[in-house]
Amino acid sequence: MKIWSFTEEEKNKINNEKKCMFLPNTVIPDNVMCSCDYKEVLDGAEIVLHVTPSKFVRSTIKQYKNFITDNQILIMCAKGFEPETDITLDEVIKAELPNIKYGILSGPSHAEEVSIDIPTALVIASESQEVKDTVVQTFKSSTLRMYTSKDIIGVELGGALKNIIAFCAGIALGLNLGDNTFAALATRGLVEITRLGTAMGGKEKTFYGLTGLGDLIVTCGSNHSRNRRAGIMIGKGYSIEEARKEIGMTIESVDNIDAAYRLAKKYNVEMPIVFAVYDVLYNGLNPKTAVENLMTRELKEE
Repeated sequence: MKIWSFTEEEKNKINNEKKCMFLPNTVIPDNVMCSCDYKEVLDGAEIVLHVTPSKFVRSTIKQYKNFITDNQILIMCAKGFEPETDITLDEVIKAELPNIKYGILSGPSHAEEVSIDIPTALVIASESQEVKDTVVQTFKSSTLRMYTSKDIIGVELGGALKNIIAFCAGIALGLNLGDNTFAALATRGLVEITRLGTAMGGKEKTFYGLTGLGDLIVTCGSNHSRNRRAGIMIGKGYSIEEARKEIGMTIESVDNIDAAYRLAKKYNVEMPIVFAVYDVLYNGLNPKTAVENLMTRELKEE
């Protein structure tokens, strides 16, 4: 197994120390090597897992597209939208690698737990049965259960949008709000995810499965979640720049809130939670005021 890295420091840590800086409790197996050379990493690979943050997906594909063949399978593991265009990442794949066989891998799966064999269930979505069969057979184990789906857009949108709700859940925690607030936010957040997801072509049932509700639960409720941790800091009064510096890794929710806002407008979908957090980040709305505004909206049937 081969891993690509954009830094020599990370490459040397993996190869020489068999450690990953973001997974301190994990020992990298001896049969895993790391390189900063695309050709070396892609040569002979049957399955290619793309794991960069969503904002770097296209630029990274452009760098390795000449080294990947149509006989290989590309699996997108990033969750989010392309910020410049608001399109989903499978659309980026189709634009840059129109003949590649590809799939979307998603589900509730913090790397900190997967890497130490804590039981996890994932979904591989693809229009290709070959892709689904290959990925399932390759990754299934006693601690990793694999499901399949044809709903590429639904699986993608569940993974992208749940990060935003998790960020909001963090803000609620930072404001010292309670379990009642958390439950209301997660539940109504799922409603908003489903509204936009179905408007964009996803199947409603997908959003109540592993890649929707499942991923929402794990991201809203876990300290492993960078999105949740960043939200907590905003709730406590930190700026988004301070949150980025403290987290030290990509915060997908922040990168995708404006995309979700624009898509909701485009598809004429009501998403009050998304609109509120957009105003908090980009229009200077106080988080406490945002909560009050949400709670005092016009009352309606659930």
